[in-house]
Amino acid sequence: EYWGEANLSKDRFVRTVGVPRRAAEWYDAMAPAFRANLDALADGVNQYAERYPERIVDSVKAVLPVTAQDAIAHGQLVVHFRFMVSGQVDVPATRLTATPASNMWAVAPERSASGNALLLGNPHLPWSDFFLFFEAHQATPSRNLYGVSLIGSPVIAIGFNDFVAWSHTVNTQDGADVYRIIKQGQGYLLDGVEREFTSRTELLHVKASDGSMRTDTLVIRSTVHGPLISEDTESTLAVRVAGLDDPGALAQWWDMGGARNSADFESIIRRINVPFFNVMAAGQDGTILYFFGGKTPRRPHGDFTYWRSPVPGDSSALIWDDHLGYDELPHLRNPATGWLQNANDPPWTVTWPMAFDPEQYPAYLSPRGMGLRAQQSALLQLADSSFTLDELVAAKHSTRVLLADRVLDELVRAAEGGDEVAQRAARVLAKWDRTVDAESRGAVLFLAWVHHWTRGGPAFARPWQADSALSTPAGLARPADAVAALRTAAAEVERAYGSLEVPYGEVMRLRYGGKDLPGNGGDDGGLFRVANYIPDTDGKYRIVGGDTYYQAVELGRPVRAKVLLAYGNATQPGSKYIGDQLELFAAKGMRDAWRDRREIEANLDLREELPPATSARSGGR
Repeated sequence: EYWGEANLSKDRFVRTVGVPRRAAEWYDAMAPAFRANLDALADGVNQYAERYPERIVDSVKAVLPVTAQDAIAHGQLVVHFRFMVSGQVDVPATRLTATPASNMWAVAPERSASGNALLLGNPHLPWSDFFLFFEAHQATPSRNLYGVSLIGSPVIAIGFNDFVAWSHTVNTQDGADVYRIIKQGQGYLLDGVEREFTSRTELLHVKASDGSMRTDTLVIRSTVHGPLISEDTESTLAVRVAGLDDPGALAQWWDMGGARNSADFESIIRRINVPFFNVMAAGQDGTILYFFGGKTPRRPHGDFTYWRSPVPGDSSALIWDDHLGYDELPHLRNPATGWLQNANDPPWTVTWPMAFDPEQYPAYLSPRGMGLRAQQSALLQLADSSFTLDELVAAKHSTRVLLADRVLDELVRAAEGGDEVAQRAARVLAKWDRTVDAESRGAVLFLAWVHHWTRGGPAFARPWQADSALSTPAGLARPADAVAALRTAAAEVERAYGSLEVPYGEVMRLRYGGKDLPGNGGDDGGLFRVANYIPDTDGKYRIVGGDTYYQAVELGRPVRAKVLLAYGNATQPGSKYIGDQLELFAAKGMRDAWRDRREIEANLDLREELPPATSARSGGR
């Protein structure tokens, strides 16, 4: 209706899964005080647009005025469908440009040089679309909260206050299932009986290139499993998503931001209103905790792999109506190891030695395994038994390539017996410092080799094993093939850049907001410092995702925090805040979070008082 035919498939999906109707129902079901906060958010957006119309591009004005229900619908689409359903169905509304990921740590007082608990929060998302974060500080009579929300969300989702700091990572929880429906007669087969589809019709307005409107008729058919998302002559797929009956996610995040101690924080996350994401927290009282969060359906049987593919829809025994409670899900408070980590690995390796026995949980809960980035995360923690805040910041920026420690020596030895090209490449890799810093020479060659080496099937001589989770996989399964891949990579790098020793940052570029800086980090080989690069038009690579907002917090008295929002806190054309933090990103630096009035007033760019009506409607918040 606003932007034309190209968006119709997304609109049809959003209507099919009921987002607009459900958003209105959720608004009505929310507590009046929180509903007032959402109304205030919408008022603020609309008042800004009225006060500064020249700052709103014409194409965006079509959505005004916004409502609280719009914010609810947006959050529902992002969390329940773009995060939870993506990967199980391939429709434009859930398709992701990059795989969301994250790192997070909690360090107990006994492993902190100051005796204060520490927390590192480090989400990795695309640097575009509605995955952008907005950095904010909320200072009210009852809270001093700092952190970020995703664009369009009314609440801080990752942050810290004077008592607790927390973060999220995308977890390995499966909160949505696809069912293969068997058609029979005019309906579908369930428990040997023909059942009728339920249906409703909705009308969508579609804008043509000449500005005229046409009406698109959408017939939405559903089974007891959920709405049909694809259909052919014999069978069709229906999707069932956990948490669509719970409007409390936004309110839970709001309450998390107001927690005054770790016990209070844990009692809030115990509600499991947020349907997805791991949670990790550290408190001023010295507590650290982890929770494998989200609404995991209570399924009758099967393992994780079984439920990740479409399951038979002809048996009601496979249709779940409940989810596991807090005490049935992996959660850990103050482990004996003194530290916690998650880098999108399953919950079993949140600390080491393992504190959970996977056999004590349903097989469908989560897969087994520990990727190289998660292993690097754990190894960095184990390498320092007395972290300072500055050391936490330094560890967060580690660019060491763990994969190189597992295979490089063997690769170099094998290549030294090869032809002239292989031998030259081996000499470069032998001198490489095994990092992907901007000045690293050999990193471009190594990562080009990884690309070719992994194409030929299983590449490691020793696969990952749970009893050696921090040292496997390792070794070359086929040394001759690895050398052949190195020859190919060497020719490719030399042809593109004229040298096998081209500096990493000369090829990997931080091109954003009109800036063009040498890059560091990457997304291969167990890198803890994540940066996603894609080919650019000049043969080099530009960043499109990875590290976004990150926070390193020391929970002392007072709280100390270092933060960074890599791409800056604006996208508005002409804003000086687009990419204004990119130089710090390139230098692997962070800045102090300003949270007290003296710091804030010393660094003000603009002071604006909101109209009294807005303040009253928001309950003084």
